[in-house]
Amino acid sequence: MTLSVKSFHSDPHAIIGSSMPLLEIFEIINRVAKTDSTVLVLGESGTGKELVAKNIHYKSPRANKPFIHVNCAAIPSTLLESELFGYEKGAFTGAVTARAGRFEMADSGTLFLDEIGDMPPILQVKILRALQEKSFERIGGIKTVHADVRIIAATNKNLEQAVKEGRFREDLYYRLNVIPITMPPLRTRTQDLPELCEYFLDKYSVKIGRKRLTINKSAMNYLLQYSWPGNVRELENLIERLFVLKQDDTVTPYDLPDKIINRGIPEFPNTVEDDENPFINGIDLNATIAKYEKNLILHALDLNEGVQSRAAKYLNIKRTTLIQKMKRHGIDQNVIKLT
Repeated sequence: MTLSVKSFHSDPHAIIGSSMPLLEIFEIINRVAKTDSTVLVLGESGTGKELVAKNIHYKSPRANKPFIHVNCAAIPSTLLESELFGYEKGAFTGAVTARAGRFEMADSGTLFLDEIGDMPPILQVKILRALQEKSFERIGGIKTVHADVRIIAATNKNLEQAVKEGRFREDLYYRLNVIPITMPPLRTRTQDLPELCEYFLDKYSVKIGRKRLTINKSAMNYLLQYSWPGNVRELENLIERLFVLKQDDTVTPYDLPDKIINRGIPEFPNTVEDDENPFINGIDLNATIAKYEKNLILHALDLNEGVQSRAAKYLNIKRTTLIQKMKRHGIDQNVIKLT
C-alpha cells in the first residue's frame, strides 16, 4: 500500500498503514459498513478509534447523512442527557426554547458515542432503550421522538471489567458489542511508522505552509525503537512540533525529545550467565565495562550518522581517543564518516 493511495488530500479520514493488523481491520470495516450493525471500537487513546468510526460511516449507505460525534467523557454528566436527547422549552431553568439532541441530529446517519465507558450509569438505561427501540423523549417532554440512527461506540476502558464491577450495564455492553474492532497500539505495528511519518510530513507541510521536512535514517531508527505510549496522536504531535520549531529541513536525532533518544542508550550489561552464581564466580568487571563502552560508542556513532567528530563531542572525548577506542573494540572504521 503506497501513500498516494491514502493521501490526506483525497481522504481526510484515511487510516494509514499496511501492516497485517490494519489489513484485517480494513476488511472488517468494508464488511460492516454495508450493514446497520452496532460497532464497538476498542483501543488505547490515540490509536485512531474515531477514524474507524468515520471510515465505517463514509463507506456506508448513510454516507450522505450526518455523522455526529459525542465525547461522553468531555461533557459533564449533568449536561450529557440534554446533549444526547434534547429538551423542551421550560424543561429547566434556562431552557427558553426547545432544542434537539444529538440522537435527533443524527437521524438517518451515524451517532458516534466516543469514550462510552465514562458514561454515568443513570444514562446507560436511556441509551439502551434508544438503541433497542430507536425512540426516546426529550427532557421535559411527553412526545416520543423516533430516530433511525446507526450507533458506533468507542472506549479505551475495559468494559468487561467495568461490567463485573457494576460500573457498566451488562445488557448495554452486549447491545454495543455486536461487532467489536480493536485498534492496535502503534508499538505493535511499527512497520507502519515510516508511512505514517510520510503522511504527517505531507499534511503539515501544507498546513504550516513551509518546505517539507525529511527525517534522516538515524532519527527514523530512534522513532522505530520508541514505544509510543500516546500512539499515532503522539507521533502526529511530534511532527507538527518539528515543523514549527525546526530551522532547517532535515530531522536528525538531535531534534527529537530526550525521552525518545534516551531509549536508545544501552543498559549496563550483566555478563554473568544464567547458570552461573555471581556470589561464587563473581563477574568480569573489565569485560562488563568494555562491553558497555563499545555499546555506548556504537550508540554515539548511530546518533551522529557515523560522523566521528560529532560522536566524540557527544561522548565528551577527543576524536583521536574515540578512534583508539574503536580500534580496541573492533569497530569497523571503513563504514564510519570521518567528518
